[in-house]
Amino acid sequence: MIEFKYDVQLLLEGSTLDEDRLYDEIVRQFEGDSLMVAGDTDLMKLHFHTNYPWKILEYCASLGDVFDIVVEDMVRQAKGLKG
Repeated sequence: MIEFKYDVQLLLEGSTLDEDRLYDEIVRQFEGDSLMVAGDTDLMKLHFHTNYPWKILEYCASLGDVFDIVVEDMVRQAKGLKG
């Protein structure tokens, strides 16, 4: 059984991004797993499994420009359907 339904992937562009701070804040504020944050002070790639993708998108949008957003339904994928 999949605990967190949505696979969220995005790029975040800003001027003062901090990889460790972004990672720590997401762990602290949001329920989920499989978090990956990588990048530099201008551009970050984020990957996260959660049941509330809109909360992650809203938070990231408060930090900079969010683009190349992918939200996939992993339950549908597990059933062989398009996510």
